[in-house]
Amino acid sequence: MQAQILLFDGFDELDALAPFEVLRSASAIRPDFVVELATLEPREEVTTARGLRLRTESLLSTANAPDLLVVPGGGWVGRTSQSVRAEVERGAIPAAVAELHRGGRTLIASVCTGAMLLASAGILRGRNATTHHAAAADLAAAGAVIVRARVVDDGEIVTSAGVTSGLDLALWLAERLLGAQVAHAVEERLEYERRGTVWRRPPEGERRQGQVAVV
Repeated sequence: MQAQILLFDGFDELDALAPFEVLRSASAIRPDFVVELATLEPREEVTTARGLRLRTESLLSTANAPDLLVVPGGGWVGRTSQSVRAEVERGAIPAAVAELHRGGRTLIASVCTGAMLLASAGILRGRNATTHHAAAADLAAAGAVIVRARVVDDGEIVTSAGVTSGLDLALWLAERLLGAQVAHAVEERLEYERRGTVWRRPPEGERRQGQVAVV
């Protein structure tokens, strides 16, 4: 199983590195679970929102789609020149995300304002989702149904709220993909207990207006 965390100039460090540490810790328990820092185009390193330079490990390929893609946020509210907003305007990442979603193989997740890249890809219209509180109105304007939760699991798309919720997102993804025992072992290793509720879309046969499922 392959997971990729997508990097771009201006991403928020914790948005990507918190899920990276959680998922890499899970891969130490399950070696068949491969976790990589990826970019859409070939490059040696990426510069974060606060100037940290990170070397990348792989390329995101829509032809050889990963099982899991995690999209961080950063810079949406500040409107910086290197940011989620800049990537939305450039359009390459949203196009790749849309193609991956059409392929139906990849579980797509976002941290914080990374949800705006998913929204720009057109995959959140009418879907339950969350993001950083400062971007919630923009996400709603893009057609998402806002759920006030740390993590919102809407099936093949999972979103999470502000920066630190990436820890909770990644632990939930570890549980969903690898099982509760693996997720619990990672929690113990990191000495972190998950916060908040995972909002889950009810199964098709159980959906009624106003009904939610939580774990």
